[in-house]
Amino acid sequence: MAVTRLISCAQRLFLSISVLLTPVLGRASDAVDRFVAARATDPSSVAVVMIDLADGSVMESYNADEPLIPASVMKSVTIATLIGQTGIDYRYHTRLYAAGTIHKGVLDGNLIIEGGGDPSLNSNVEPITADFVGECLDAVRKAGIERITGRIIADEDVFPGPAVPPSWMKADLSQSYGTGCHGLNFQNNSSGSRSVANPASVLQTRLKNELSRAGIEVEGASVRSGEEHLLFDHESAPVDEIMRSCMMRSDNLFAEALLRTYGLERNNDGSTTTSAKLEREHWTRQGLPMAGVNIVDGSGLSRDNRLTARFLAEVLRSMSDNVDYVSFFPLAGQEGTLKRFLADTPLEGYIAMKTGSMKGIQCYAGYKLDDNYAPTHVVVIMMNNIQTRSGVKEAASRMLLDIFADDQT
Repeated sequence: MAVTRLISCAQRLFLSISVLLTPVLGRASDAVDRFVAARATDPSSVAVVMIDLADGSVMESYNADEPLIPASVMKSVTIATLIGQTGIDYRYHTRLYAAGTIHKGVLDGNLIIEGGGDPSLNSNVEPITADFVGECLDAVRKAGIERITGRIIADEDVFPGPAVPPSWMKADLSQSYGTGCHGLNFQNNSSGSRSVANPASVLQTRLKNELSRAGIEVEGASVRSGEEHLLFDHESAPVDEIMRSCMMRSDNLFAEALLRTYGLERNNDGSTTTSAKLEREHWTRQGLPMAGVNIVDGSGLSRDNRLTARFLAEVLRSMSDNVDYVSFFPLAGQEGTLKRFLADTPLEGYIAMKTGSMKGIQCYAGYKLDDNYAPTHVVVIMMNNIQTRSGVKEAASRMLLDIFADDQT
């Protein structure tokens, strides 16, 4: 009991000092003060920024320049970066080639599957497209191929470097949410809740078996690939559908592919390290406050990532007039990872935010909306070193209701 009182006193003292400093950092209302002082939060590891988009003023600010672990709100930065580079109509291409000569039904050479980095290839979640293996089988038949002397080769060169950032925790790597991003992804690179380390091998085996069932033998000899003939070009759904799915479900594989796609399109280098560097350079060129910002991956799964609430708020402000981007954020009480947050309150459907959760961390970033789903405010809430997740969620909900509920009455 004495220890609890001592901690509470220390928190109140920190809060009092922080309130005195808010003229320097920005305004903090009584609602924010109560949120920071909540039992479940650590005042030194909490940050809040809210911007009124009508005039661009910062209406709420606390600890705005403190670098904090963002968890999955990093995805909102990744997608903002890529959508500015590619637009919403960009598609991934996965191509099947016959490499060699085709004579009297025999391909004297290899089948080559050229990966394009598509994270949604044969995905069991949205966006769902046609079965790639079936499409390849149809293409081989159409080419008149009845026997293949060589092998099925996977070309994954589009995304060089390791599939998994080295800073990811080892305990995550065996889980489906911690699977790597490859140049040739297949079926979410997972089997149930488990990660698949070599999805290209799964695809090769599946295609070989399907060809065999169709009477097309793949002999597997070590033969040199000759001239390549395009048999089939699989197009993904438009990238905005992949982005929306990524944000609604907080899909780490999708986010990592989107980051690497930015590096590929920006500088022809789809490695994670280069792509993260290029993303940071992009926002530096945009004039955003980069002090304390460290971008390591696209999904936020690395605990080496650091964002400030001020930086994140400025990213969201810069994207607030992009209708497609704003639509990716789940609606409070209705969609995705925000389905239970603010449900059955005056703010249900009027707050759209990306969540970020991992052990000790709960973050939110997004927008307050009007009746037409147009953003009126930027909202960023970052919490590290949390005591209880339910406690900080309740504290964040109460703060938002205190600040915005009157707008809905």
